[in-house]
Amino acid sequence: MSETFLSIQGVRKAFGQTTVVTDFNLDVDRGEFISFLGPSGCGKTTMLRMVAGFEEPSAGRIMIGGKDVTNLKPNQRNIGMVFQAYALFPNLTVAQNVAFGLKVAGMPKAEADARVAEMLAIIKLPDFGERYPYQLSGGQQQRVALARALAPKPKLLLLDEPLSALDAKVRVSLREEIRSIQKKLGITTIFVTHDQEEALSMSDRIVVMYDGRAEQVGSPFEIYNRPSTKFVANFVGTLNVLDGVVSNPATATVRVNDREITLKKGALNGAKAGDTLSLALRPEAIVLGKQAGRDSTLGGKISDVSFLGSVIRVRVGVGKNAVSLDTFNSPTSPPPVVGEETEISFSAGDVLVLH
Repeated sequence: MSETFLSIQGVRKAFGQTTVVTDFNLDVDRGEFISFLGPSGCGKTTMLRMVAGFEEPSAGRIMIGGKDVTNLKPNQRNIGMVFQAYALFPNLTVAQNVAFGLKVAGMPKAEADARVAEMLAIIKLPDFGERYPYQLSGGQQQRVALARALAPKPKLLLLDEPLSALDAKVRVSLREEIRSIQKKLGITTIFVTHDQEEALSMSDRIVVMYDGRAEQVGSPFEIYNRPSTKFVANFVGTLNVLDGVVSNPATATVRVNDREITLKKGALNGAKAGDTLSLALRPEAIVLGKQAGRDSTLGGKISDVSFLGSVIRVRVGVGKNAVSLDTFNSPTSPPPVVGEETEISFSAGDVLVLH
């Protein structure tokens, strides 16, 4: 049975007349990995800083482990925090950096040395204790920052865009390591990012934020496949949007350009005949040509073909709209030709109606 460890209740934050977080509510289970995902300025870092104690909420309260910590200082909350900037002490060795919080807490040296060795092993830098930060790569420095945050055994780990300063390959490797370490230690974690791939690959649940609000909270599968608002649908993943007009609500039939397509039962959500809808399709839901099992087709003309190695990205003009889809490269089949008339196929269950 899950146990709520972090509870954010009706939190609001304003700086003067500007409100940056509005009525934010979230319960996080012990050991859960939660990502705050959203564009710059959406309030995700401000919300994280309130959980950490660096900002005080204008309203609402924050509970950690059943204790109201809303007005407590950061050092009274038993949290570990990793920032985008590594913030390592340049005059201290790796081992001394990791031991810093333990030394402040008054841990005996022998015990602290053992904990440092344990943390360096966990971050896969067991022989780097005597090096200085300038002797490490960016990825290694961020690992050390993570070890320093985890060394005092915090109950809550907060990560504020810790991977954004790293190159792409290092980011992928390090996000896998962070998730592995988090699972191994079972520590409750909040991860702030604007990178949807990071959020989708690492999280138990994602909080998609926009304009200071939680637009949607759900598992990566739910956020990607069942977006509840137009913003979430557009922000997470690539999306094709088509304009349609309701033909027959009883049969969930919609006209797109000169063709009728059928949506899944209940998708119209009360729309009436003649209403204009925005219909969304993920690229992976679409195939070129007619295909058995795909119950809807639309005609169009190929407007662009990009060869990406294993994948060929095709854009098809469908009326006033452009639709993107990916096909696998085959050495024996030539790619589609720009200007060619074609059809695209998809299933009723793959069409989202954006509200």
